Amino acid sequence: MPSTDFLKRLLDTPGPSGFEAAAARVWREEAERFAERVEVDVSGNSYATVGAGGSPRVMLAGHVDEIGLMVTHIDDDGYLYFDGIGGWDPQVLVGQRVRLLTKSGDVLGVIGKKPIHLIKGEERDKASKLQDLWIDIGAKDRAAAQAKGVRVGDPAVIDARLIELGDGLIVSRSIDNRIGAYVVLEALRLLAEDKPRAEVTAVATVQEEIGYNGGGARTGAFKLEPQIALVVDVTFATDSPGVEKKELGEHKIGGGPVLTRGSAAHPLVFEKLCEVAERNGIPYTITASPRYTSTDADAIYLTRAGVATGLISVPNRYMHSPNELVSLEDLDRAARLIAAFVRELGPDTDFVPR
Repeated sequence: MPSTDFLKRLLDTPGPSGFEAAAARVWREEAERFAERVEVDVSGNSYATVGAGGSPRVMLAGHVDEIGLMVTHIDDDGYLYFDGIGGWDPQVLVGQRVRLLTKSGDVLGVIGKKPIHLIKGEERDKASKLQDLWIDIGAKDRAAAQAKGVRVGDPAVIDARLIELGDGLIVSRSIDNRIGAYVVLEALRLLAEDKPRAEVTAVATVQEEIGYNGGGARTGAFKLEPQIALVVDVTFATDSPGVEKKELGEHKIGGGPVLTRGSAAHPLVFEKLCEVAERNGIPYTITASPRYTSTDADAIYLTRAGVATGLISVPNRYMHSPNELVSLEDLDRAARLIAAFVRELGPDTDFVPR
């Protein structure tokens, strides 16, 4: 893809929920290359608009935050204890290098645990809990840790950068869901080359991973008052061992975007996405969400008087780990599907079910 360098910068820049400013800044700097208007709000949501004044108003949303850690205590010996920002499997944290984002700059550390040799009997078979782990920054005591600029409440991310596995596959932390913010901006880039009749605003939303009340998607949709919204997130790839297709459906890496039915997904928007994908030769699969989607769509579709919302997901292996895996081709297909969908919208577009 022509903007892979932008994707690498975006994924490599730390931005856990509530502390997204650096990653959002990278997103806005890229948006300024082609968008008519770029702005940021008090919540930290970033906006880029093409076709200002057009109709209908369309919101393209992908959240820019990632899961992370937060320092909760510094003990007398200089060890840092922490809690999760978003949902973690503690087993994937053991032995990881971390990057603490302090007011004084980044501080590196490692996540420690009692060595297996010292764990006795049945304790060996028990899963680690966050409370069993700590961060070691090489400080001899609390004063030394504080001298490095570390304070309670400082966030951290796993210090893992993007790598390419070949065949168009990439691995990185923060793929969930910084690739959503990437895809909506790539779709906007395509639309900037051939202006649509609609007013289209791509939004890099914040705090989705902890957005139990809607996060930045709720405030962003309230601000924009869109008539139509497309949300981009990741979903579980089911082509790895042990994943149950009967529960999740069949979604392969490289198999194209996944379109959601049910819950927050408007039925007419869903059907239109399918039609556009088929006309443009874009492969896709379908997933069912009868109750909720656990994405920004859940907040957006109920904003104000309601928003006709579609959810487009990218298959992802090893979600919420330091090494999530996606296909660049799936990102490209998702962006092209969004651009093709938006180009078919106009002032007479009506998604009111009758």
